[in-house]
Amino acid sequence: MRDFLAQALQESPTRDLMVYLLGNVPGLPPIAQSVHIMGIAAVVGSIVMVDLRFLGLALRNQNVSEMIRRLLPWTWYALAANLATGLIFVLARPLRYFYNPVATFKFSVLLLAAALAFVVYRMNRREHGYWEQSADRLLVARVIAGVSLLLWIGVMLGGRWIAYSEYITDPFPVPFAWEELQAYPSMGARQICEMPLKRPLRLVVPRNPRSGR
Repeated sequence: MRDFLAQALQESPTRDLMVYLLGNVPGLPPIAQSVHIMGIAAVVGSIVMVDLRFLGLALRNQNVSEMIRRLLPWTWYALAANLATGLIFVLARPLRYFYNPVATFKFSVLLLAAALAFVVYRMNRREHGYWEQSADRLLVARVIAGVSLLLWIGVMLGGRWIAYSEYITDPFPVPFAWEELQAYPSMGARQICEMPLKRPLRLVVPRNPRSGR
């Protein structure tokens, strides 16, 4: 399934359109990345603050149900913005992301983190004060909050490490001919080591002024 979808996107006109937009719309790549980063900041400022409140690590004087009602909608807005900006790069270079183990990790933990946030939001919306009705519910909320924090940290780390995935595994285990991946920008350490030297390296040792050598 992954191979079929990756190849279909690689050969689709959508990829050509995204590549054209990134290369011809002035400032689009940095603008999209800036919006993406601001979206992450909005997530941290909303669901992460709710998680910290559940764990009793921040804002202890605030009502957690009111925090969920007011802050969690910003999580959905931020995730929508991140989805739109992230898809620009994914559709432009599907092979880079579909066969990138760090990207797979990021999207997996992102889905789990978003699902937990939806559970917290949905239950509170259905019954205001749901998580504060009993000690058992509060305990469940704290477990969810702890797992949620770890997942969002994983999302942020994964997003940062995508560009450096060749330090983890290179080349990627892609089932396509290497000629089809010529657009892939990075060069792995193994390929660099195998490059022939145009001239021999010469070790230059600085002279010691005291010894005269």
